[in-house]
Amino acid sequence: MPTTFTIDPVTRIEGHLEVQVTVDLVGGEQKVVDARSAGTMFRGFEMILPGRDPRDAALYTQRICGVCPVPHALAACLALDQAFGATPPDNGRIMRNLVLGANFIDSHLLHFYHLSALDFIDTTGVLDMPPWTPRYVTADMLTGPAAAALVAHYRTALAIRRKAHQMGAIFGGKLPCVSSFVVGGCTDQVTAKKIQDFRALLTEIRAFIDDVYLPDAAALAAAFPSYYSLGAGPGNLLAFGVFDLDASGATKLLGPGRYTNGVPGTVSVAQITEDITYGRYNGADDLNPAVGVTQPNPDKAGAYTWLKAPRYSNQPHELGPLARMWVNGRYTHGISAMDRIMARAAEAKFVADSMDGWLNQLAPEQPAYTPSTIPASATAAGLTEAPRGGLGHWMNVTNHVISRYQVITPTSWNAAPKDHQNQRGPMEAALLGVPVPDIAKPVEVLRVIHSFDPCLACAVHLLRPGEKAGTVVRLAT
Repeated sequence: MPTTFTIDPVTRIEGHLEVQVTVDLVGGEQKVVDARSAGTMFRGFEMILPGRDPRDAALYTQRICGVCPVPHALAACLALDQAFGATPPDNGRIMRNLVLGANFIDSHLLHFYHLSALDFIDTTGVLDMPPWTPRYVTADMLTGPAAAALVAHYRTALAIRRKAHQMGAIFGGKLPCVSSFVVGGCTDQVTAKKIQDFRALLTEIRAFIDDVYLPDAAALAAAFPSYYSLGAGPGNLLAFGVFDLDASGATKLLGPGRYTNGVPGTVSVAQITEDITYGRYNGADDLNPAVGVTQPNPDKAGAYTWLKAPRYSNQPHELGPLARMWVNGRYTHGISAMDRIMARAAEAKFVADSMDGWLNQLAPEQPAYTPSTIPASATAAGLTEAPRGGLGHWMNVTNHVISRYQVITPTSWNAAPKDHQNQRGPMEAALLGVPVPDIAKPVEVLRVIHSFDPCLACAVHLLRPGEKAGTVVRLAT
């Protein structure tokens, strides 16, 4: 007899996520046979921005998420650069890259040590206090010295993450929510002292990545090899590209690309649409975000999430470090829960090492932004990458103010619901076939969910009044 249970809320993620899974016997083994991912909060920034000064976009959209505000600032500024016809000087472009790189490193360390690794560790006797209790403990978890070492590195990673924040604030003004990103570049000024301070922190962080993070990720993968064959999802990957290496943005450290039905391909923004069949929204279906609308309907029949379902060429695609590294040929081991963890670690090193070279390209005392004026009308899009995957901001300006603003975040892709073709979103699809020996301790489900590093804070933002916050609920069916 199938058993359906709901994990609500899923902990150790950003924001509020509810996941409902159905488990049944398959070949004599209990496995997930159905899954439903639900964002339980509504964001609504698309309804806040119209009527405002376009330059406000870089400030307002950072408040979508306190964990990855830098990518939102950058996506907004890229759209503004396009709308205003402003090209940042090299200093401005490089400083944007450095601040974003600091955010990437912080987020990748956060994901491994503080959000994901604990799914694989029995912390009994090591972390016997809230928020690490109550907890699931399963027979396959790491124990003894291996567990103690990872927990010790958990603590060290907190300090390293703080240094990543300090590093980003050198050129960002502050973190979270940078103050220096503006249309046309950065308002901060490059000095030899700032370069020196940034490099000192970066050197320490790079040593931690090389000596601690990468070995820990490899040890985890060696201890749980079965997760290289679990959590694949649809197998389609998509990246918009990130870290501009020239003024035009044509050359990037990690370029755009996709992998669809086993075939590499290029990216056309025109092929992006949003399906609202199971999202709590009204309006036309399958709109490109350039003409998209956000009309919430909390009582929509049949809807189960506040996420729309982004699709590329009408197919679900996974975004994130694995997608970026895969389409750039830097990680092609496989598509699975463990591959997401390993690709993220490899990307952290690649980005950190690249940042050291960018510091050498900064020119002290030279301009970092290009002045510009607000256009009377414009249509623009800013596409970049957040740590969790591709991020897009679409903006229209009419009579010198924002008339339309649409945002598609990485988790909107990864935790998307079904579409009108009943195609599951990547995370829903990735859960199918996952073994769950004990439904009272469904840690296997959590391992796959956490491999995507969901950020529902980015995806949705306003709790419906009267809704129960929720705990783990199990319903026999």
